[in-house]
Amino acid sequence: VQLQASGGGLVQAGGSLKLSCAASGRSFTSYAVGWFRQAPGKEREFVVTISGRDGITGYADSAKGRFTISRDNAKNTVYLQMNSLKPEDTAVYYCATGTIPSPRPIYYNYWGQGTQVTVSS
Repeated sequence: VQLQASGGGLVQAGGSLKLSCAASGRSFTSYAVGWFRQAPGKEREFVVTISGRDGITGYADSAKGRFTISRDNAKNTVYLQMNSLKPEDTAVYYCATGTIPSPRPIYYNYWGQGTQVTVSS
């Protein structure tokens, strides 16, 4: 399966962006999808995940109340709506798919190429 992340860009603090993660090659309806991010000089960190058919979500504390994950299985796409963005949200955002909705990257088998999000102060 191939994942294509898109929707990143430059936005001012307080602004919003909506990221998309489109899958091809195989349906990921039954699979969990997670978003992770990596800022320069930092380790990759968990942002949010959503399970397969039942859509159970889990958020990092940094994302709670500001970010919302959703999925459109008919389009084989997962979205990440990010509101009230802060400069510390600046990072490359990656989507990944795996068997369980975990905050740990090891449980994800396929990764997208990443999309840059830059939040200016």
